[in-house]
Amino acid sequence: MVQHKNWEKNLWVLWFGTFIAGMGFSEVIPFLSLYVSSLGHFERGELSILSGAVYAATFVVVAVTAPMWGRFADRHGRKRLLLQTTIGSAISLGLMGLVTNVWQLIALRAFQGFFAGVIPNATALVAAETPKEKEGYALGIITTGYVGGNLIGPILGGFLASLFSIRITFFITAALLFVSFILSLTMVHESFKPDPDKLKNQPSMFDFHFLREFPNPKIVGWLLFSTIIVQAGLYSIYPIISLFVKELMHGHGSITVIAGIISSLPGIAMFISSPLWGRLGDRLGANKILIYGFIFSIVFYFPQGLITSVIMLGVLRFLVGISNAAIYPVIQTILAKITPSKSTGMVFSLNQAAQAIGAVIGSMMGGYISNIFDYSGVFIFTAILLLINLLLLEWRVPEIRKKLG
Repeated sequence: MVQHKNWEKNLWVLWFGTFIAGMGFSEVIPFLSLYVSSLGHFERGELSILSGAVYAATFVVVAVTAPMWGRFADRHGRKRLLLQTTIGSAISLGLMGLVTNVWQLIALRAFQGFFAGVIPNATALVAAETPKEKEGYALGIITTGYVGGNLIGPILGGFLASLFSIRITFFITAALLFVSFILSLTMVHESFKPDPDKLKNQPSMFDFHFLREFPNPKIVGWLLFSTIIVQAGLYSIYPIISLFVKELMHGHGSITVIAGIISSLPGIAMFISSPLWGRLGDRLGANKILIYGFIFSIVFYFPQGLITSVIMLGVLRFLVGISNAAIYPVIQTILAKITPSKSTGMVFSLNQAAQAIGAVIGSMMGGYISNIFDYSGVFIFTAILLLINLLLLEWRVPEIRKKLG
């Protein structure tokens, strides 16, 4: 494969695109439930459930369509799919600023999920077009794009909603995505030529026997299950975050700004602490770090259900992010160690789907549990789920106590 001589221009244009895409997916967190409440007259419990449904709609579609987009890109090229998903994301976000009822918002959130291929295809395009000796550098840069977008999104979304309005925030993000589309169309070059013949004999992503190709299918299955549970715990608060912050602040102050900051804290903590956990994992074994991560998460989730201060909520959400940094990357490390190179793409696609499923479950769980047990019940229920997950891992996967890979 011949890389394009202007690979650095590709890299920075696509970095901008992944940054905006990451921001577009995460910026609604601080004001989502407030936006839903402005679209009708809902009881408190009904508002929590509808907010969960609005947030989950995107990830339901992502879980189903991610394999389809992957096959499409292999057949028709990454740039073509990148352009389609970028303009689709811009249109869906722009239309969200025009909705008049919650069902239109749910439909557009699902539509946004259908066009969620910007980040993986930009990453694949960078990998394909970059010289081998620069590949690690380039992939590290592109990763900071979407991670940075996810971290800054809630904070920026909260500030924009406070400065202008929630509807204007959607229009601004849509405009930025449209700029990304124009830049990608005119400045990104792809030399990769897809060969459909090579794909004819590849197994379908929907083959229910997919785990059989792994040497340790039981471990893979339980690690994917753990990804779902941890992701569900992280996302359970997002549909209700602005309502919970509003309650803790007694309805006064810049609620969307504070909610945005608190929403970003777990991601910031993960960004800071992941390298430290990685180095510890190299010395002690990734399996031990995974167990420590579960224990710390359980310890930090329980008190969130008892707090009465928004500052303590922020501190505990930051600590949850540190503990999650000992789970998410470590699960991927173990999956990589126990998976043959020919199946690496499959196992990471499955892990991505597991994350989307966890986001759906968490979003809906946050709405329903808060309706039954108030907001504090969401955190306690999540801690119990993580405890059950850890006990199941210890029981069903005794190999987790040993150094894997």
